[in-house]
Amino acid sequence: MAAICVFCASSRTLDQRWLDLAAETGAEIARRGHTLVSGGGCVGMMGALADGARAAGGRTVGVIPQSLVDLEVADLASDELLITDSMASRKTVMIDRSDAFLTLPGGLGTLDELFEVWTTATLALHAKPMVLVDTDGFYRPVLDWLGALADQTFLKPAGLGLLTVTDTVPAALDAVERQLT
Repeated sequence: MAAICVFCASSRTLDQRWLDLAAETGAEIARRGHTLVSGGGCVGMMGALADGARAAGGRTVGVIPQSLVDLEVADLASDELLITDSMASRKTVMIDRSDAFLTLPGGLGTLDELFEVWTTATLALHAKPMVLVDTDGFYRPVLDWLGALADQTFLKPAGLGLLTVTDTVPAALDAVERQLT
């Protein structure tokens, strides 16, 4: 089974539907026998994600910088909690510890993580599956913009093709599992 890293929001002010999506994602990862790797937070979608995985019997690995531990937002219930010295080293550890990446709705931090793994994939530094869950067209404006970048040759079509886009969590995990076999 795989270690699947999920990028998502950690905001405390989100609509319940986003928290439910995160909890469903964690539970589905666990039901399929995979390990969840996350940003190690206990709030927002990130907290719901880890709680959902554990509620379904899954193993969780959290990766969090010391500065966020100090703010008391660490997921202390993680089966394994790795503490890094910076946000940059957090991303490196998350990439190293994961076999695949799934991105749920989120803001700047989520986009930063997605673009980090996507950029390193375009540079052939890894060949791990990357799937974006575009629930209710959440990422449609970003995808349209990226398509325009490719049209203007700022982004190679092959690079654009490295990211799989789905609209549901089960379809995202099906895509990950197909790519890992």
